Amino acid sequence: MEPLTPAPPARDHTAIPIYKLYGYGNVWTASDPLYCETIAAQERLHNWHVAAHKHTDLFQVLFLESGEVTVLLDGQARTLGPGQLVLVPQRVVHEFIFRPGSGGYILTLTYALLHGLCARFGLALSAATDPAVLTLDTDESGRHAALSFHQLDREYRGLHSPQRGPLLESLLSGILVWIHRQGYPAGTAATGADPGSQHLARYARMIEEHHARQHRVAWYAQRIGVTPAHLNAIVQALAGKSALELIHERLLLEARRELIYTPRTIGAISDSLGFADPGYFTRFFKRLAGVSPKDFRRRALAPGADQATGQTTGS
Repeated sequence: MEPLTPAPPARDHTAIPIYKLYGYGNVWTASDPLYCETIAAQERLHNWHVAAHKHTDLFQVLFLESGEVTVLLDGQARTLGPGQLVLVPQRVVHEFIFRPGSGGYILTLTYALLHGLCARFGLALSAATDPAVLTLDTDESGRHAALSFHQLDREYRGLHSPQRGPLLESLLSGILVWIHRQGYPAGTAATGADPGSQHLARYARMIEEHHARQHRVAWYAQRIGVTPAHLNAIVQALAGKSALELIHERLLLEARRELIYTPRTIGAISDSLGFADPGYFTRFFKRLAGVSPKDFRRRALAPGADQATGQTTGS
């Protein structure tokens, strides 16, 4: 594989580091839209601890083949064993603490590649905003998915192998289809490339890009090309929630991330998320989270505190 040059991360308006590849700055230096690395090779460089950070325009899949890892996904901690996968969409703050000697693979793919494969195969993964943990069963499909990681890693290292690119995409597609069939994102196991699913996927992407501006549902509907009522009906049918609830959930998620990972004041967080004043933000947060922003931060950062920082999607 081509050598990578370490570089400092970028940073957004929060204090959370942003990497393309962990430890190598915020510039994509690989020649492929996919990067495959073994856990052992990468984590020896970082003493088996990947500190809290996030990515933009990248989707990651971690497959733990042996050993143990404690993952923190937007503040929610979980310890995983062999045969489990961690799915990390863009902008999710994540941290990995491996038991030394653990083995497995980390796939990092650009959203340009992910969007193309999802459109081709009727998958909904590119619309996902929540992380998840899945388990590879020992049935035939699970064994095939695990073997695909092995084959993909081997093929990835053969830089000059004939038809390398198409084979990499084929192996990756098999893994992504397996993930989709497990129902990730939640409620999408039976969805495909029908117009409603496409509208929902586009709506989710637009919320991801524009949530801090607090546009109304009508603003999104106009740009998607449907009425607000029709958009709400689509979201309700496919996601089990109203269109407005998806906007509010995304705002709440970002507020939680900032309260956990940054020292910014509640007033500064309120302003960055488009609220008219801190009082309105506090009422919004307490209505959805059940506690005030101040109490949420205190509990989340208290030593030995239980996980009051939100629920991680997963099986």
